[in-house]
Amino acid sequence: MRVRVLIRPKEGILDPQGQAVESALPALGFEGVRNVHVGRLIELDVDDPARVPEMCERLLANPLIEDYEVQELVST
Repeated sequence: MRVRVLIRPKEGILDPQGQAVESALPALGFEGVRNVHVGRLIELDVDDPARVPEMCERLLANPLIEDYEVQELVST
């Protein structure tokens, strides 16, 4: 099964990459953008999707400063 893991900084954690993007957008003519956060997207083919949270806790994410969300993708 294909799964997607979205990893983002936890609320209140400094996100320098997000702040840099937020500062650069107005210079490019994009006004009205706030609260930019930059994260990671990981897609995996796994035999047992129930084990993906354990993978996140042990390797894919840093649970002290990052939240993650696991999405099971529908095969077409």
